[in-house]
Amino acid sequence: MFVFQQDSAPAHHARDTIELLRHNTPDFIAPDMWPPNSPDPNPVDYVIWSVMQERVYQTRVHDIDKLRQHLIIVWCELEQRTVDDATDQWRRRLSACVDAEGGHFEHSLHRINFSLGFHGGF
Repeated sequence: MFVFQQDSAPAHHARDTIELLRHNTPDFIAPDMWPPNSPDPNPVDYVIWSVMQERVYQTRVHDIDKLRQHLIIVWCELEQRTVDDATDQWRRRLSACVDAEGGHFEHSLHRINFSLGFHGGF
């Protein structure tokens, strides 16, 4: 199952975009339903990007085209286990977010991430 969400980033608030998603995307979570003052509970934000960033910048990047190519290569080489482990944290992260009333909750999850082998990008 997939759920599409837009966080509270300004670029995600375009009225036409929100309407399009509301009408055409099942299980869409609108920006007003996403906690604006909380670290993103999105697996891409709390694990995947940090893993990718670490791998992408192992070698020097000289221009935007090389960066784009390297991002694609790293994405394609990303192990499914990394994605699965990140998504397995989702319900715990949402519960922690609710417990923190939408505020920061990373300190309470620090132990979980380290036990799963994620050492950055909370």
